[in-house]
Amino acid sequence: MPNQPIDSQPALPYHRSTGAGPAVVCIHCNASSSAQWRPLMDQLAPRHLVLAPDTHGAGRGPAWPAARKLSLSDEVDLLEPLFRHAGEPVALVGHSYGGAVALLAALRRPDRVSALVLYEPTLFTLIDAASPQPNLADGIRETVGRAAAALAAGDRRAAATMFIDYWMGEGAYVAKPEAQRIAIEDAIVHVQGWLYALLKDPTPLVAFRALKMPVLLMQGSETTDSARAVAALLAETLPHVKTLRACPAPRAPSAAGLGASTPCWLARRYARAPGAARLR
Repeated sequence: MPNQPIDSQPALPYHRSTGAGPAVVCIHCNASSSAQWRPLMDQLAPRHLVLAPDTHGAGRGPAWPAARKLSLSDEVDLLEPLFRHAGEPVALVGHSYGGAVALLAALRRPDRVSALVLYEPTLFTLIDAASPQPNLADGIRETVGRAAAALAAGDRRAAATMFIDYWMGEGAYVAKPEAQRIAIEDAIVHVQGWLYALLKDPTPLVAFRALKMPVLLMQGSETTDSARAVAALLAETLPHVKTLRACPAPRAPSAAGLGASTPCWLARRYARAPGAARLR
């Protein structure tokens, strides 16, 4: 049975917008918001209309549904009006959770997507479908399990530390500015829901063979096993993919936004994607 629409969903989701030209839609990672894309938006605005929405429970995005679990399909539903608003095929940029949403959005309406730029899309369901547990998704499963236990004990800071340090390395969370830590601790209450959406999406890997648009697939040089495994599966499946397996950051950037240098790095890679003329 298909999911019922979420009540009070706005006709057009909250989003940041700048620039003019061919449209680019940027979808953020978990424990973050559209604010993470501000440096990249500045880089692209001279040549592109750049739209960066807030997903459910992030920034000014709609609340998570109270009566059922959120799915990645719900996130695509939320963004559909934004794609229509763009008025033409868009280049989709997705980071982590946002990369998983971007993949499903492209699969649902490939005619609306001119290109995909993905930084470590975390569609963990592909790992479980490819190999039985124990497998390379166990690291994120165990991290979220420990974070959930911390939340149950009322310790959001411990939960946030576990999640961020899993992605960015030990000590990464405490090194963040206080304002970012506060935002992450507010968002971390959804950590089990994030993982549920990423592990339970029913889309089979083979479905992504139907995506004919150019795809730029990136990952950090010292990323986690779970992110590396998803990227490997997609690299073997997407028909028009170019992969970049290096990043100046020591680990994959994650919650509460990409570092200021990484969006600039990402923007410079645009011109190297297959079908680069579509992305300039």
